Amino acid sequence: MTRTYPDLEALVVCPKCDLLHEAETLPATAHARCARCGTVLFSSRPRAVVHVIALSLTATILMAVVIFTPFLQLQNGQFVSRASVFDTVTAFTEEIMLPLSFAVAVSVVVLPLTRFLALLYAFSPLLLNRAPWPYAKQSFAIAEWLRPWAMAEIFMVGVAVALVKLSSLATLSLGPAFWSFAAIVLVVALKETLMSRFALWALLDKVDT
Repeated sequence: MTRTYPDLEALVVCPKCDLLHEAETLPATAHARCARCGTVLFSSRPRAVVHVIALSLTATILMAVVIFTPFLQLQNGQFVSRASVFDTVTAFTEEIMLPLSFAVAVSVVVLPLTRFLALLYAFSPLLLNRAPWPYAKQSFAIAEWLRPWAMAEIFMVGVAVALVKLSSLATLSLGPAFWSFAAIVLVVALKETLMSRFALWALLDKVDT
């Protein structure tokens, strides 16, 4: 008697209890839950590509605003100082503070922007009903690998703490870069909510075959 095994690529592991499931095609807007603990494993998102492209493009544009416009303005009497994210990065470029400057630049700007661009590269052709560009799967894999390291939310927490400390010393005015960065945090959170990774991987596999 010949024993058949499920396709390994169709297996989904529950992130909480590690139970293996065999994925099946879901109706629109349906959710697949773990049979043991009830955790949502993946969702059916018919417009997943549209959501990913729209939100990634929005975040990329907002990131350009963050980099090149003032983040906040500090005024104390006649003294006025404006600072952008770029100014923050370049402010710690001497001696022992250089690693901090590099860490801020990478975690706050380079990694999030790289992730947005990787998603755009992987899925933009699919939005136009065309075949994906070469290395689309690798680009999506890079975007997924960078997800835990893009620390826009952590930066906003640090900014909030700094604003509380500085508010008693001088008058603070928030610039367009601050609001753009806050919008990026919301856009990323919305993208994570709407993005079904299993559906996107399945779509890339389907187009690739």
